[in-house]
Amino acid sequence: MNAINRRSILLAGLGAAGAGALAACSSSGGSGSTPALISPSGAEVASTEKKRTSTGKEHKLTLTATSAMVDLGGGLMPMSWAFQGQVPGKEIRVTAGDTVVAELSNQLPNKTTTSIHWHGVALRNDMDGVPPATQAAVRAASNFTYRFIAADPGTYFFHPHVGVQLDRGLYGPLIVEDPKEPLSYDDEWVVVLDDWLDGITGTPDEVFAELKHGMGSMTGMDMGSPSPSPSSSSSSSMNMGDMGGMDMGGGSPSPSASSGGMSMKFMLTGAKSDLLGGDAGDVKYPYHLVNGRVPIDPDVYTGKPGKKVRLRIINAGSDTAYRMALGGHKLTITHTDGYPVDQQEVDALLIGMGERYDVLVTLGDGVFPLVALAEGKDQTGMAGVRTGSGSAPSATVRPAELKGMIMTASQLSAAANVQLKSAKTDVTHQIKVTGGMEKYNWAINGTQFDMNNPTANPLRIREGQRVRLDFVNDTTMWHPMHLHGHTYQLGHSGPRKDTAIVLPKKKLSVFFDADNPGEWLLHCHNAYHGEAGMMALVAYQS
Repeated sequence: MNAINRRSILLAGLGAAGAGALAACSSSGGSGSTPALISPSGAEVASTEKKRTSTGKEHKLTLTATSAMVDLGGGLMPMSWAFQGQVPGKEIRVTAGDTVVAELSNQLPNKTTTSIHWHGVALRNDMDGVPPATQAAVRAASNFTYRFIAADPGTYFFHPHVGVQLDRGLYGPLIVEDPKEPLSYDDEWVVVLDDWLDGITGTPDEVFAELKHGMGSMTGMDMGSPSPSPSSSSSSSMNMGDMGGMDMGGGSPSPSASSGGMSMKFMLTGAKSDLLGGDAGDVKYPYHLVNGRVPIDPDVYTGKPGKKVRLRIINAGSDTAYRMALGGHKLTITHTDGYPVDQQEVDALLIGMGERYDVLVTLGDGVFPLVALAEGKDQTGMAGVRTGSGSAPSATVRPAELKGMIMTASQLSAAANVQLKSAKTDVTHQIKVTGGMEKYNWAINGTQFDMNNPTANPLRIREGQRVRLDFVNDTTMWHPMHLHGHTYQLGHSGPRKDTAIVLPKKKLSVFFDADNPGEWLLHCHNAYHGEAGMMALVAYQS
């Protein structure tokens, strides 16, 4: 049987104005007697950071954001943006309590500003990387140093929070190890999933420009045709190498439709998923990657039969949920979004943008495909596992496990040691997600977020409160809703998460303790929904 519900992450690249000043929006609490908001760099933020348990050990590194020709395998060498020129960026691995000291060097072209958001990490507010709310955007040819204690063990990742930069190659895993790790296993494998078009069919900015016109302006157009095939692309930013005869498992893309001068190069229609409650996504992607590689030239994990491996799975995509399975194996779910759950054995996972899952698997003998099916899009990404002799699987293989027991967060329970203690709810906020493809007017509570004035209408809370958020999805599409700086619990005993899938026309109630003062973004982790305005600010007031 299929057990399904949705919880997902969205790594949304969020709109960020130029160098708009950070704290100017932070201290104004409105007119009259309305209490002031706690500034991202306020005394309360510094006080909370001092209370975090620290090992005293520092991990210093430099992350250089630059344009680069990235190697996606199979001769595919598109131009994109990446950290140190590689996709995903180099893994950062620390121990809980260590201090991360990461210098961002912005070497992006055309005076492009950027930032780094440390996705899922409960850190100090002024290091959260959300311009202009928590910092000024980092200008081209400038540097900014992020310094914070990584207090909580778990699987996290980092990415920009400016515009739709998430849909380029600027991301990488952040692993915070538990010094008292309770799990027993022999090895780890970090698995990063991503949907890719940059430098092949266009750029994320071109995608967003087209989407903003909405379906209402596309009447009479054939919007179901996939995007142009890479082999026929005339993009000067791509070096395909020897790509003749490639079958990437996504069908045979045909030329995009156009009408009245309006290109339909990127907008996707007809992608449907029962697991996601209907419409599966907005954007056509020519490729889906596992650890930065296309299926015909996959990343391969080499191990030994009988060994137990921990997979740390991250969905760094911008518009795609993945149904993931390892052919010939069962997966035992141990964590989601960094927090332990009562363990469950499944055939496959559904993982939305921004979500992370940790699973244990005991390896069989042979060669096996790890397949990430782009939910509702009929395309796949793939990696390989080799423990013995055997031929490599086909790039288009779809193991039976993809149709087996599929687990989502709604079927999971938080492990007893991380369940929220019973407490009276002090404040409840309704988070009504609104909008649609017709006008591409995605919003929260009917208001599209203004990045230039982030504190215009915040969701106010106070330190020490038990907070309830009621996500009410008034749209016909699923949304992975991500809260910065905190984890919430799904219902009264569900898993602890920072990103959860809210299904169309459904309600999801979550709870968290207000224990990390500052101004925190709450948004859909679909990069394009977030950038269109599906965001709000959860702000602590003094």
